[in-house]
Amino acid sequence: MIDWLKRDPKTEAEIVIGDLRLPVVIRRLPHARRMTLRLAPDGSEVRISMPRWGRTAEALAFVRSRAGWLAQQHAALPREDPPRSGGTIAYRGERLAIDHSPAAPRSPRLAAGAVRLGGPEESLPGRLKRWLEREARRLLAEDLAHYCRLAGKDMPRLSLTSARRRWGSCAADGAIRINWRLVMAPDHVRRSVVAHEVAHLVHFDHSPRFHALLAEIFEGDLAAANLWLKREGPALYRTFG
Repeated sequence: MIDWLKRDPKTEAEIVIGDLRLPVVIRRLPHARRMTLRLAPDGSEVRISMPRWGRTAEALAFVRSRAGWLAQQHAALPREDPPRSGGTIAYRGERLAIDHSPAAPRSPRLAAGAVRLGGPEESLPGRLKRWLEREARRLLAEDLAHYCRLAGKDMPRLSLTSARRRWGSCAADGAIRINWRLVMAPDHVRRSVVAHEVAHLVHFDHSPRFHALLAEIFEGDLAAANLWLKREGPALYRTFG
């Protein structure tokens, strides 16, 4: 059964599929020649891209016609798998063994191929998450300083985000926000997102000049980094939801 709850009949709606209630986000793009539909990597929303001349009613009808496909896509998303003693956790593209001993120090510490920590087992997920967030802030600050030097820009304010819709953003005032979960991805993937946002400090668009600068300051393979995020990014939400 599908139901629509209109918030703004011109731009927004929600689709309900079974127990799911997902917002529909419509983007009109100047260069789009056809309508495309996809589910957000974390399953939080349905995204429609369409030409500027496209009609909202047509977009909503398209989503409605693809309800079965959307339900299948959502069902296939990775489900939350909290860290536990004896399990593993992703860190900088590797799987670290979780070496937990109640008598060991509570604060996580890196060891060869493992992260070691003590304290109560029930608080283990929260302490590992806080440790990853601290590591993310440290690494992202280093990345940001590096790419700002290359781009000839002062280092802006950095904030970590838990957004389920994007990996990074650059505000009009220059503030940069990066998803802390990228600390679990390979280094080149995390750094590609930071480089992308730094390039926006110079070119606040996706013009050829923006892409030229990004290719100049980023030392890795942008296509490979983007492909990794597309294929593996949703799994970064399994550990902590």
